Amino acid sequence: MSNTLFDKVWDSHVVRKIEGGPDVFFIDRHFIHEVTSPVAFLGLKNRGLKVLYPERTFATADHNTPTINQHLPVEDPLSANQLRALEENSKEHGISHWGLGHKKNGIVHVVGPENGITFPGATIVCGDSHTSTHGAFGAIAFGIGTSEVEMVLSTQCIMQPKPKKMRINVNGQLSKGVTPKDVALYIISQLTTSGATGYFVEYAGDVFESMTMEGRMTVCNLSIEMGARGGMIAPDNTTFAYLKDKPMSPKGEAWDKAITYWRTLKTDDGASFDKEFHFNAGDIEPMITYGTNPGMGIGISKSIPNAEEVEGGIATYKKSLDYMGYSENESMIGKKVDYVFLGSCTNGRIEDFRAFASIVKGRKKANHITAWLVPGSHEVEDKIKEEGILDIITEAGFSLRQPGCSACLAMNDDKIPAGKYAVSTSNRNFEGRQGPGSRTMLASPLVAAAAAVTGVVTDPRELL
Repeated sequence: MSNTLFDKVWDSHVVRKIEGGPDVFFIDRHFIHEVTSPVAFLGLKNRGLKVLYPERTFATADHNTPTINQHLPVEDPLSANQLRALEENSKEHGISHWGLGHKKNGIVHVVGPENGITFPGATIVCGDSHTSTHGAFGAIAFGIGTSEVEMVLSTQCIMQPKPKKMRINVNGQLSKGVTPKDVALYIISQLTTSGATGYFVEYAGDVFESMTMEGRMTVCNLSIEMGARGGMIAPDNTTFAYLKDKPMSPKGEAWDKAITYWRTLKTDDGASFDKEFHFNAGDIEPMITYGTNPGMGIGISKSIPNAEEVEGGIATYKKSLDYMGYSENESMIGKKVDYVFLGSCTNGRIEDFRAFASIVKGRKKANHITAWLVPGSHEVEDKIKEEGILDIITEAGFSLRQPGCSACLAMNDDKIPAGKYAVSTSNRNFEGRQGPGSRTMLASPLVAAAAAVTGVVTDPRELL
């Protein structure tokens, strides 16, 4: 029988099927951070339980961490308590912990892949919605809640109903200035933020096959922004080259054996999906959002749609535009920008900083712009310095911050002030997501860089 990639990975991890209920599902890798784990560990303590397989759990601090002066004590008492709890719980249960100051510290969905913890055919969970990032390697990866974190810590299993299957195909040649972030935002704008609810998505076609692993991670990261449980891409030679010689990747004969298995992880000819979509790469241009969810996005040369042209209630649509201070039929080009954020688990990798630098090289930061350039890990930070990118951005008037989730969400010091506009390479533009009253435009690193040097929303193709 022909099977999809998703079926192959899912079915091989089912420990027990419950008639009329969810599957008992084994988890290969469990990532934890300081926000969702403290209550889970408290639950273990109250029940007198230990972590069953501590070697399968990996802890890093990211959400609450400051991105400047990380050598100093964290001032915010809630953040300090959560960071301390993560360290103490990890030590008590023998879990690997990469806290502030550790050379491997960084955003959980950045450090996992770059250390080879993520691998094809794996099942991966974390108390974080953007765990879908790891699906770029042909893994089944999804976010879980605090009670489920406790369940995985104590049993290494989780109870999950098997999602339906969707395949999204994008074929053709991407135009100049179009990045993986634009591909993902385009798909979400077409399917809406609920278009993939109840599905696990496989991305297929020329466009994804030609992407780097960084680009694939960006696409899979954004899968849940269209309601999907997760997204995945079949592993190939690009995947294997990325993973080879990573610290925790298999070595020697174990590597050869792994590659042999990983090559079987692809959808068979004739395998069926519950729903399938096809898009033409040539229809995609640099994207930007204009509203308060990731589905409210348009090509940067387009105008904001009329309420009648979009799905959903007219009142809700106009409320969103009111929050942003925008009107129907307006062009996004030339819109005011106050802040620019480059970073997050969506776009905090070395490829994103290379793209940003390609625009700002030889130019200067607009005087009124506040720019937060935040690498996703210390490894990314080191590469920025080694490749001369730090010199380029410094010459242009920018400074580099230290690794962390930063302005992706208002859980640390990097908050966008009320009423201010931010072009952000992160993943969500909900009301107040980047700070109470903040106004967020999601975009690629190229669009962010163009805004940073011009001070307004600018088509990056004009600067390439």
